Amino acid sequence: MAYVGLQSQIRKNNFRSVLLLVLFPLVLLALDFLFFYLYNLFAAQQQDIPPYPEPVLDMAIRGFISTMPLVLLFTGIWFIIAYFTNTSMIRAATGSRPLERKENKRVYNLLENLCISQGIPMPKLDIIEDDSLNAFASGINRNTYTISLSRGIIERLDDQELEGVIGHELTHIQHRDVRLLIISVVFVGIFAFLSQTALHSLRFSALTGGGRKNNQGGGMVIMLLIMVLAFIGYMIAALMRFAISRKREYMADAGSAQMTHNPQALASALRKISGDPSIEAVTRSDVAQMFIENPAAVGESSFSSLFATHPPIKERIRILEQF
Repeated sequence: MAYVGLQSQIRKNNFRSVLLLVLFPLVLLALDFLFFYLYNLFAAQQQDIPPYPEPVLDMAIRGFISTMPLVLLFTGIWFIIAYFTNTSMIRAATGSRPLERKENKRVYNLLENLCISQGIPMPKLDIIEDDSLNAFASGINRNTYTISLSRGIIERLDDQELEGVIGHELTHIQHRDVRLLIISVVFVGIFAFLSQTALHSLRFSALTGGGRKNNQGGGMVIMLLIMVLAFIGYMIAALMRFAISRKREYMADAGSAQMTHNPQALASALRKISGDPSIEAVTRSDVAQMFIENPAAVGESSFSSLFATHPPIKERIRILEQF
């Protein structure tokens, strides 16, 4: 496939990053309004207050306006925390740790040579202590850009194959794919946090007074809001995966082929990776989408493959072999 210019791809991903950053607080605010509208609609029905049009809507608007600053503050604080702690969060979710040069000079030399040839700063190197074959890039700026390689991919690929994988991850960094993916992980994480908080509140309500009629009614409202929240969170996660686009993997493959002048080596590496990509520590689907091959997608049904974050690895290999 034709390789799109670096600056063009960077501009596209920068635009997508800004779009997601704007979309996120807007979605939260819409969710906040929906909460107050549904809650007041239920309260109006319980008290025989005419639900339409003014009473419920007016109360929902008042509740929304009063909590809007808190929602925006919460969003800002969450992103600030994620900005400064994204590296540690990713390491905790993937079981990776820094790889020192003295531990493996071979990997450092391969990475260093590619960075020199491209005239780009050298990212950090991490290792995942897992015998399976996989790799990913992460970070949001030059200080945090990191390439993480599993123990298995280091030991079971030859130099040319490993160089192809490193070139693939370097292309993700050059294209700013990694920044977009980090925003995606943070985005989905907030909805997961809100869902868990709502679920714990429901459980607490049931344990402390579920036998009362009012509490039962309140519990039903909370359950309804949990269902709405879960549905919206799921749809947002799915839309974000499509916004990020499976095309990024094709682009990174093409970037690696151009960088190393050896597309056959990456094709060979992907063939080996496809046989054993599962990283044991990775249990979160939002983090799994960062890998060169999604380790959480192994064994998925044909229906779930419609929402896959990666294109079929056989198709990627076929294109590389025709490069």
